[in-house]
Parts: sequence; structure tokens; C-alpha cells
Amino acid sequence: MLESVGALTGSPWIYAVVALSVLLDVFLPVLPSGVLVIMAATAAAAGAGSTTVVGSAGDATRQVPSLLALILCAATASVLGDLVAYRLAWRGGDRLDRAIARSRRLTTAQERLGAALSGGGGALVVIARFAPAGRSVVSLGAGAAHRKVKEFLPWSALAGVAWAGYSVSLGYFGGQWMGTTWLGTAVSVLTLFLVGALAALVIRRPSAAAESPAPAVATGA
Repeated sequence: MLESVGALTGSPWIYAVVALSVLLDVFLPVLPSGVLVIMAATAAAAGAGSTTVVGSAGDATRQVPSLLALILCAATASVLGDLVAYRLAWRGGDRLDRAIARSRRLTTAQERLGAALSGGGGALVVIARFAPAGRSVVSLGAGAAHRKVKEFLPWSALAGVAWAGYSVSLGYFGGQWMGTTWLGTAVSVLTLFLVGALAALVIRRPSAAAESPAPAVATGA
């Protein structure tokens, strides 16, 4: 199965491709990095840790991807991409501030992120990692708001590990339970998208502070 990506998933280059895709999708959310991770993990389920002989002469071998290596590559690239976006936004200056001010989504995310990190809770960073473009919004928002790196980095690392482990698990266990077919891969990818949609709903929900009415200000005579 997965003939179109069999050569790639059976090569050490799969780790470099996964890392590059995850690194860049903070700037290009259209990149299917999650899909690529799932397909590589599904290929691992197909081989189940064995070596598959390929080639007509049987003189070449193809190693299935290592699940641990996939998780490490995806998680490391996720954190590095977050930090690059964070630093670029930090140094973005007035132009980036004006661009964020024109975007209601970015402005709201920046405000919620600042409140969450200031309160010592970065669950929003973790949840946003699963939402489409949520990682971009959070990383750029944290940098533009000049949040301290020690407030942002631990949550970014946790988000990267959680997302990588989740995506690899989807591909591997989907392949184990449903068979390493295109149908099994499609179900795993659909699950990834559904969870992403749910995460998007969570991070778009107005915060309690935003929902509560502003206190009245007494004016003197």
C-alpha cells in the first residue's frame, strides 16, 4: 500500500522531509505536515519494525520508519518553527503591529494568549497546535506581544511533543487496527482534521474576560 510514497517512507530522507515540512508550516499552514507524519507512521505499521526487501534482484533493503525518530523529528521541528516565528514577530516592528491590529483574529488571539501566559497557564498554546493555522497565530502573537521566551517556550515544547505523538499514534494505530490501506490512512487523516476543527472552536471562543461587561466608571460633577 501507499505505493506513491513507499520509496520516500522507506528512505532515511523521510525524517528530513517531515522535519522540513513541520518547520515551514508555521509560515505556510497549507503544508500537509500532519498528513505526511500520519502516512510515515502508517508505513511503520505496515512494516511493524521489520526490514522489507525491495528490488528485482533482492539486493536492496528498505527500512520502515522508526516511530520514536518520527516523533523526535516532528516535535523538534515544531518547536524550532515556533521559535523562528516568535523571534521574527518580536522584531517585526510597527509594520507587523499594524498588520495584527487589522486582523481581529490575531488581535483576539494575542490578547487571550497574553492573559493565559501571564496567569501561568499555557494550555491555549497546546490546544492551538492542533488547530489549522493555530500554531502560526499563537507563535506570531506571542512574539508581537513581546511575551518572555521562558513563558512561551515550555508550552511550545509541550505542544510540539503532544502533537507529534498524537499524529504518529493516529497513523500507527490506525494502520494496526484498520489495516495499512488507503482507507485506514484516510480515517486517520480525517480524525486529525476533526480534532483540529474542535481545537479551532475552543481557541476562537471568547474568553470570560471578554464576555463580561466592562465596569461602569463614575464621573465627577
